[in-house]
Amino acid sequence: MASGDQDDREETWKAFNEAVNMAPAELEAFLETEESRSVGWTKDGEDESVGHQSGRRIVAIKRSRKSELSDEDFAHMRKVVGYVHRHLAQGGPAEDMEHSAWRYSLMNWGHDPAKA
Repeated sequence: MASGDQDDREETWKAFNEAVNMAPAELEAFLETEESRSVGWTKDGEDESVGHQSGRRIVAIKRSRKSELSDEDFAHMRKVVGYVHRHLAQGGPAEDMEHSAWRYSLMNWGHDPAKA
């Protein structure tokens, strides 16, 4: 692996771990809730939202050693960072953020804005 690739992976690793503020067990427990399943966009022909699928992959990534992760894992990590940053920039609802679809969607992607 070239030095630039290694630098990119280090930056991605750091940004991912800053964006994902939920522990794997915490995210797994949330993914089992109705709140988790009630939000997000679902591709035609699928039963599970894109965010819910992402949450399951985030758990697997968080439980892996960095050296075990593939290029596809790092690409997904960059996708997660982008999603979290975009949704945080949009801002949440003025009232009842704790029970909002905005928060639940972010939590599917591993970020609980109530922790910030």
